[in-house]
Amino acid sequence: MIKTATRSTIFLFLLFGFLGFSQNKKNFSSIPNILQQIIPNDRIDSWVLVYNSYGKNQEIRTSGGKKDYTPQFSGFNLFPTEDSFYYIAYAAGGKMNYITDLEGLRKFVGKIDNAEEAAIVLTAEGYMVDEEFKDVAGNYYEDTANYYLDLGKLTSKECPYQKTHYALTVSKSSGDVSKVKDNGTYIELYNKKCANNPRLLKIQKKEEPKDDPKKSTRRK
Repeated sequence: MIKTATRSTIFLFLLFGFLGFSQNKKNFSSIPNILQQIIPNDRIDSWVLVYNSYGKNQEIRTSGGKKDYTPQFSGFNLFPTEDSFYYIAYAAGGKMNYITDLEGLRKFVGKIDNAEEAAIVLTAEGYMVDEEFKDVAGNYYEDTANYYLDLGKLTSKECPYQKTHYALTVSKSSGDVSKVKDNGTYIELYNKKCANNPRLLKIQKKEEPKDDPKKSTRRK
């Protein structure tokens, strides 16, 4: 009887602990706000985050005073898009430098200081904060040891177009990913050209000619 009561107490403790963590989950804000949480670890005199949309540059954040820089014609995205991109221009040791890809962004971030930086670093491995589906692929919670992130990943550009969501555990001390859980596909889109489109297969099945039983009888 005592053992049963003890087991029940432990189960309830674990359940309430899990529910407590779930309730503390926070949705990431917009991509520009995520990028504004960057805290570079290297010695940098100043830096500016620039958003380019349809050829027009907009400075999202400046730090350490404004410096003259050369506008860039390519950059990085935390969420797949064709019409816009970001880049960073920073001054270090009297020289201007530019970050236009995700690997360069990861190095610029350096040691992970917050959940936003954890999400940024993981984009270099193909993960993303899905702004359209934050409840499944754009949120996080944390404890004293780790960040726990729910992020999306584009797992197929072919038929069907597919996104999968993952739960990732990132160590605060080392920045290493200690656990990755595949939570399955949350978007699966077919178009008319998809040979494996279930709707198309149903239509084809309906259109298949069937044997006329009267004709079969006459043949006999």
